[in-house]
Amino acid sequence: MANFSKSTVPQFSVDVYQNEFLPEGGRDVSAIVTVTSTGGGTTGRQPLARAGGGTAGVVIMVDCSGSMDYPATKMRGAREATAAAVDTLRDGTSFAVVAGTHVAKEVYPGNGGLAVADARTRAEAKESLRRLSAGGGTAIGTWLRLADRLLSSAGVTIRHGILLTDGRNEHESPEELRAALDACTGRFTCDARGVGTDWEVKEVTGIASALLGSADIVADPAALAADFTAMMEQAMGKGVADVALRLWTPVGVEIAYVKQVAPTVEDLTARRTEAGPRAGDYPTGSWGDESRDYHVSVRVPQAAIGQEMLAARVSLIAPDPLGGDPKPLSQGLVRAVWTDDLSMSTSINPQVAHYTGQAELADVIQQGLDARKSGDHDGATAKLGRAVQLAAASGNADTAKLLSKVVDVVDAATGTVRLKAKVAEADEMTLETRSTKTVRVKR
Repeated sequence: MANFSKSTVPQFSVDVYQNEFLPEGGRDVSAIVTVTSTGGGTTGRQPLARAGGGTAGVVIMVDCSGSMDYPATKMRGAREATAAAVDTLRDGTSFAVVAGTHVAKEVYPGNGGLAVADARTRAEAKESLRRLSAGGGTAIGTWLRLADRLLSSAGVTIRHGILLTDGRNEHESPEELRAALDACTGRFTCDARGVGTDWEVKEVTGIASALLGSADIVADPAALAADFTAMMEQAMGKGVADVALRLWTPVGVEIAYVKQVAPTVEDLTARRTEAGPRAGDYPTGSWGDESRDYHVSVRVPQAAIGQEMLAARVSLIAPDPLGGDPKPLSQGLVRAVWTDDLSMSTSINPQVAHYTGQAELADVIQQGLDARKSGDHDGATAKLGRAVQLAAASGNADTAKLLSKVVDVVDAATGTVRLKAKVAEADEMTLETRSTKTVRVKR
């Protein structure tokens, strides 16, 4: 493993976990790539040293549609949460607040740009929150486009959004929202939250997925302030933006898929951008002090017993702040070795096995909930039973707990369950929203 990090950005390392041994004729190679970033200065209240001397920019988008007044605790909770997020901004961070209805309006600073956080601007921003009031419809694409314009108006390195909604995106078409997401992809990251239970899970998770952020439900508006504080603290911890996982493969090697598998499952395969001969970049967003796991699966040409080859080289790439070629931060190698030793070639690497199960867990939860909504009780029972089995086997206690609110577990080991006759809407939405959250393999 090579490390090329500089002191201006966090130190990155890449570790590869795999069984490199294949039987004669074997072609499929899987590896778990663990990327760890440390030393980015993500603790304390002091401004981060940014790559190239840049700063962070954050836009908070608050749903102000008419439904936010029913009950009134939602609008009150949104104001309190936004104030808490503003209080969490570090000095020197650029920021803005946007009110979202069927149109997007600047609340603060209101001059077509971003304010720079200090004691005065934080106080002004919190005072401006008095102007947040409920009325109008919901067109989330307009909120995102305004956030993009505001973030691009300042020379910030870390560009992030926080979006809160309580309802469905009823005042623009799905195609309009998709077009807005396509326009914003790669320009900023965004965390999305749904408050209450009247919003559409797939809309909120789709926004977070497209913009490489997190998604969650806040069923009780009283919990918004704590959630917004935590999101902003995490945003303030980012030290380098626009990091890509670069995969180089030799002639004859085909890429099956590239997925993030921890802390959440996110398929990156279709997001590849070409980066030279036989190389492609997969976006990972912004990084602070953290660790993530990726599942890389490739298909190699057949080879004879005793042969070995480099199946792929995985590198972390960050933009050059001076405009030069992207800088490699660290790299790891995926290998293939052909053997006639059956015990070696049939052994499944524990990390690969674990995350294959976690990806299946996310899939069967979604399939089970979809079947339940459509009235297919047998299909829902089978899929959610399999989910219970996988959650128990992998030690994913949080997901197991969420599943137990939707099904009665008879035997977790065999996946024997019964659908509950009545399920609270918040419990079902929480399970669906958090279905992609994974636990790491115990090494």
